Amino acid sequence: MRNRKRWDAGAAYSGMAFQMGAIIALGTYGGVKLDQWLNLSPLFTIVCALLSIALAMYVMVHKLSQKKKDE
Repeated sequence: MRNRKRWDAGAAYSGMAFQMGAIIALGTYGGVKLDQWLNLSPLFTIVCALLSIALAMYVMVHKLSQKKKDE
């Protein structure tokens, strides 16, 4: 039973890591596409990348706080 809890926790954390990566990748990709569309060099790439990092951190903290409440 103890190994099952570890497996579940590992799966949950790796899922959060993939979700964070997806949020950051999509935000950065959106910034690159905006820069290409508006002919601005790295402006939106940098802004969107930073905003997506902040969003990914917020989602992670929110999920961890929910997980702690459930325990």
